Amino acid sequence: MSAVKFSEQRLLQVIEAPIISEKSTLVADKNEQVVFRVAIDATKPEIKAAVEMVFKVQVQSVQTLRVKGKVKRSGRFMGRRKEIKKAYVCLAPGQEINFAAGE
Repeated sequence: MSAVKFSEQRLLQVIEAPIISEKSTLVADKNEQVVFRVAIDATKPEIKAAVEMVFKVQVQSVQTLRVKGKVKRSGRFMGRRKEIKKAYVCLAPGQEINFAAGE
């Protein structure tokens, strides 16, 4: 792939939050992957560039999935939660991101 330049402002908007759960912790220990909630229109190259810029690590690969919003009910009114997109970011060997340590 060619090296595509993204604007720094866009890259800062791509990553919304890390997902800290039992499953993401298991994946982090086993596969050296980190899970992020990302913008719904983010692409894999954008996610890779954003993680490398923000956390100063090398990214090996990115896998994404979309989680459909659940249908919820409040009284007689039906509603739907927002749809989110998750990114499983595989880091290069020896790299890690520690969210517990405050920088």
